[in-house]
Amino acid sequence: MYIVSFILFVLCILFPLFHTFNALKASKKTPSYLKVTPDKEVGMSILIPCYNEVSILSTTIQGMKQLHYHNYELIFINDGSTDKTMKALISELQLIPQELKKPAHALGFMPIRQIYLSNQYKNVLVIDKENGGKADSLNAGITYATKDIVITLDADSVLDAKALSLLNQVFDDSSVIAAGGNVHILQGFEQTRNGFVPSLRKMKQIVRFQILEYLRGFYILKASLAKSNALSIISGAFGAFKRKVLLEVGGYRQTIGEDIDVTLKVQQYAMKHKGTRVLFVPEAICFTEVPESWKDLYNQRVRWQKAFMDCFVLYFMTFIKSMFTNRISFFFLVDSFLVGVVASYFTGFFLISLMVFISEISWQVIQFYVIGSLVVNMLYTFISLIISNQYGFGYSKRNLFAIIGTTFLDLIIFRFINLFYIMVGSAAYFVNKEGWNKVARTGRNYSVEEVYKQSV
Repeated sequence: MYIVSFILFVLCILFPLFHTFNALKASKKTPSYLKVTPDKEVGMSILIPCYNEVSILSTTIQGMKQLHYHNYELIFINDGSTDKTMKALISELQLIPQELKKPAHALGFMPIRQIYLSNQYKNVLVIDKENGGKADSLNAGITYATKDIVITLDADSVLDAKALSLLNQVFDDSSVIAAGGNVHILQGFEQTRNGFVPSLRKMKQIVRFQILEYLRGFYILKASLAKSNALSIISGAFGAFKRKVLLEVGGYRQTIGEDIDVTLKVQQYAMKHKGTRVLFVPEAICFTEVPESWKDLYNQRVRWQKAFMDCFVLYFMTFIKSMFTNRISFFFLVDSFLVGVVASYFTGFFLISLMVFISEISWQVIQFYVIGSLVVNMLYTFISLIISNQYGFGYSKRNLFAIIGTTFLDLIIFRFINLFYIMVGSAAYFVNKEGWNKVARTGRNYSVEEVYKQSV
């Protein structure tokens, strides 16, 4: 038991160190897509599935007005909402009912009640359909999309003004078939005399934890995995795909983790079509709202973990067969599952047993574990802040105490809360595979236009 725990502990040290320095190395190299200036704008279809999203829709529509791009269409898919989402869309967008035939290359989805075009914005389409879930809604959006590139967004996600222009540069390379964008937190900005700037100072502690977590997750983990050609999750909050590839892989599957599943399907497509690539684009940013209560955070993280376990079970045999020949399989099994899931249980049971059966040796082991974990995780966080600063999302000196305090609390409190979420979510998957626990929206009116001014 202790030997296995020690091996897992070593892996928990080695993989974060690898990702940290791998991402740091990647950040110092100018990507090829930033060196090109496309002659034209490629067409992009932005899909936004909506289920009871009335409180955030005005922010989403406001964000659409700020985009520095012309050749795009916006498709809202109302997935049988039971609140006033559809009424809000009709009011905000001045919708007019349309008679549109189902395209020849169609994916499967629940029946459509009505399709609308906006009288106010000529590039906005709304699909009102019966409830079928997020994957079902995305399949409907892909079917009716008319552009070459499909972008998937959550209803609470708002694109940065330059995001589409950056993706236009990315997809100017014909070998790129999919790209994951970067995600920042809407609540993570503070209004100052100079406008809205990234800040931790006046945020709730639960939001501060998530800000640092997102910085680590995107600027380090996703950047490192993408550099290693092992990116297994393009976030559902902001992903871009060639539409023809999504159609060829059968679109989204009805699983809890539809964003993981479709990424793995696209990666398998890339392996069969040599010369095609899946990228992570840290410069292309969207802003999303995160939970502000521990109950909502619990629901979200348990759902995320169920999603991971669902895809782990679905692809287990594929991963096992190619564990030592395919990087995605290796990192998914060893890094994501062994280090991310199995080690969580061993860490919990190991520390509890050491404290119960207290001895001089156990105290030394605990000290070694705590010191090793603190050093590695502090480095992980510190490097993520350096990298984010390189990309223009640095924090002022006034945030120093908030950053130090949040980093310290993150190491001694939040990381163990996350271990608890992982353990509960992993076990809960085998009890109830469903449970799409929707996170409550704050209903806050974000000054998206001011946030954009900081990134232009």
